[in-house]
Amino acid sequence: MFLRRAWVAGVVTALTFGLAPAATAGEDIAARLKQVPGLTVVSESAAPAGYRFFILSYSQPVDHRRPSDGRFEQRFQLLHKATERPMVLHTSGYNMRTTAFRSEPTQLVDGNQISVEQRFFTPSRPEPADWDKLNIWQAATDHHRIVEALKPVYSAKWISTGASKGGMTSVYHRRFYPRDVDGVVAYVAPNDSINPADKAYDRFFATVGNDPACRQALNDLQYEALKRRPELLPKYEAWAAANNRTFNEVLGTADKAYEMTVLDTAWAFWQYKTQADCAKVPAKTASSDEIYNWINEITDWSFYTDQGVLPYAPYYYQAATQLGWAQLRFDHLRGLTNYPSSFYQANSNLPPSLRSRHDPLPMIDIDRWVRSRSSQMLFVYGANDPWGAEPFVPSRNDSYTYTAPGANHGANIAALVPSDRDSATAALRRWAGVSAPAVSSRTFATSDFDRLEDARDRFPR
Repeated sequence: MFLRRAWVAGVVTALTFGLAPAATAGEDIAARLKQVPGLTVVSESAAPAGYRFFILSYSQPVDHRRPSDGRFEQRFQLLHKATERPMVLHTSGYNMRTTAFRSEPTQLVDGNQISVEQRFFTPSRPEPADWDKLNIWQAATDHHRIVEALKPVYSAKWISTGASKGGMTSVYHRRFYPRDVDGVVAYVAPNDSINPADKAYDRFFATVGNDPACRQALNDLQYEALKRRPELLPKYEAWAAANNRTFNEVLGTADKAYEMTVLDTAWAFWQYKTQADCAKVPAKTASSDEIYNWINEITDWSFYTDQGVLPYAPYYYQAATQLGWAQLRFDHLRGLTNYPSSFYQANSNLPPSLRSRHDPLPMIDIDRWVRSRSSQMLFVYGANDPWGAEPFVPSRNDSYTYTAPGANHGANIAALVPSDRDSATAALRRWAGVSAPAVSSRTFATSDFDRLEDARDRFPR
């Protein structure tokens, strides 16, 4: 933490605070950004009419409690519209995409947007990496310093948002720095407040959708895939060898990776598909090739290779140490699994050197704070999304939760029933201090540029 102290004359310079002077009318935004201490303009590239698009980086302490112990560059992007418009802080929770996009809140308030890469996702990783410094408070303080640095440039209202792990990240930022932004829109954000208490997930898979036959078909598919392991595992191993995929650093064997991929199928189906896709689930009498190819389409056989899972090590480390994870029983697969002690364990997806003990206190604190003290927070969930089985429950302090019927992990405000959509939109715009823009969110629903960024969560996937 930095001590802020005014000079005798009451004048505080930008350098003292690590902030830039306020913007002046007509000043070029690129020039203004270059005046922000610690900020680097990496590049500017083409953007749609009315915007400018920058890739930026900001110098962050590895340890915010000991700023002298080294620094790293945190990457983020800026979609600039006008300094007098609201700013939307999009927290990715993972890597940052390098192409321009507008999240739904940015569309609805017609504002600017920054999207920040989570610490320890490359290239925003300290070297050497002290993994003890990857926790929710350190990450929230990264975002806090970026907000402090840019508020003199963008002095209108600020809204934070994110999807899934990005939504969780925006909640944690709000908990530790509640004055940084004027409202939060968190999409499909899981809340594993008590890690071992995961019965909600088993109840979800016993009731999801409106067709018991679909749930049974998914169970049968998993059963058949494990039953046919002697036939399908060699196919998987041959594919891995042909594509230079290995299993040595994390899971250890192709057999274990095979089993974990099969276990993912029901979760991934409901996370990314819809009720209408139930008709495409192969029957238990389908050929082995049909089953193998469908699993690849749903869960991706490449993911549990070293090359697939290691890029997500920062997420699994956070899940293992603080965030928690969903652990299912898989009663219908008893007698067919070889690694029951590894079922959906975060540490199972980490190299041995990064496996760590779970600390339950941070998530208990977050849950209690959201329930009792949070304000101006909006949560959106999908009724058919497994990650919504344990949702956040906000206080009654101008905070709301909405669920989109039939929606999966891509649920958003536009997918809500009309009355909920109107209420959510009104709250967001009120927090941002704006009236309705000239275009609505539904206008952008199918636009490639304006689509909501897909967080592509990979746990338990």
